[in-house]
Amino acid sequence: MASTVFTPDRPALVRRLRAAGCVFAEDEAELLIAAADSAQALTRLVDRRVAGLPLEHLLGWAEFCGRRIAVHPGVFVPRGRTALLVDAATALAGPAPAVLDLCCGSGAAAVVLHERLTPRWLAAADIDPVAVACARRNLEPLGVPVYEGDLFDALPAGRRGTLDLVVANAPYVPTAAVTSLPAEARLYEAPVALDGGTDGLAVLRRVASGAAEWLAPGGHVVVEVSVAQAPELCAVFTAAGLEPAVVRDEEREATAVTARRPG
Repeated sequence: MASTVFTPDRPALVRRLRAAGCVFAEDEAELLIAAADSAQALTRLVDRRVAGLPLEHLLGWAEFCGRRIAVHPGVFVPRGRTALLVDAATALAGPAPAVLDLCCGSGAAAVVLHERLTPRWLAAADIDPVAVACARRNLEPLGVPVYEGDLFDALPAGRRGTLDLVVANAPYVPTAAVTSLPAEARLYEAPVALDGGTDGLAVLRRVASGAAEWLAPGGHVVVEVSVAQAPELCAVFTAAGLEPAVVRDEEREATAVTARRPG
């Protein structure tokens, strides 16, 4: 028996998505159609998208640096601006570095750095067990371990003082501003991946303190932050004995702070 041909009404779908506030309604329509194998499945996906669920959670993947990264419901969705974090880290890395993706979420940064750097050692870590499970899905096929725990405490103790490069997309949204985030983030991503404390720098202060101990001499830590927070964060890194610098990409509206442990 021949299967029923599935012919979606694209214009109607685009209109519905646009009415729900989806800025890139045409692109989203094509992605949802490609993810559905029947009219009923498409209706379910569209209903959930219109209700506010992140597109990436519905698709099961997010695009990052030209790659499809698996994302689970509840996991922080990698943003396009975080490509600056990876680019800045790549520019600083020496040959065959030992690399850690801290606060890794889905492990997106580690996936890209694995390809770009050919590291002699690469690992990822996150405190959220849901994120750890998602990162393992992306990284275990590459032979990259993912540790569960609080920042550097998740790592084997023998790695202390040996890391050449640490990248961290740690939470940096001030607590009072979390309620102003888009619903897709505020309602469907883990609060631990968003809330950076009173001024947004609570976790990043701990990253700076830990990096001073876990980096090898001459090693670098690279973190994402807002442009307004960068001066204060540079002062934090300086106080920790590291040498900071700010990297800004106006087109991506992205800011990273790098800091070197003196060698």
